[in-house]
Amino acid sequence: EVQLVESGGGLVQAGGSLRLSCAASGFSFDEYAIGWFRQAPGKEREGIASISSNDGSTAYTPAVKGRFTISSDTAYETVYLQMNSLKPEDTAVYYCAAKYVAANWGASPPQTYEYDFWGQGTQVTVSS
Repeated sequence: EVQLVESGGGLVQAGGSLRLSCAASGFSFDEYAIGWFRQAPGKEREGIASISSNDGSTAYTPAVKGRFTISSDTAYETVYLQMNSLKPEDTAVYYCAAKYVAANWGASPPQTYEYDFWGQGTQVTVSS
């Protein structure tokens, strides 16, 4: 059974940092890409970062590039999202998701419809 479990969310002041984790199980980790998404109240879910587990290539959307860093620990089958310089507009439920990719897949900013498996989400709240 495929499982993705997010953790690390919480309440932080603007300018602060958080690190989210996405623990994966039930599939061949190095054959999948992992994406991070977020959904703020009243807004659509948006993709913010992705990583290829087989070559480590990464991609970000402009809203988070330079502030967030996605990384992967294949030994622990866990993907992290380091979030720095947080802003109130980063407040959202953050989700990780997985999709199967070919060996030569290059990371691109994730699109919701491309991903097959989803975690339950973790709340991030940034106070001003």
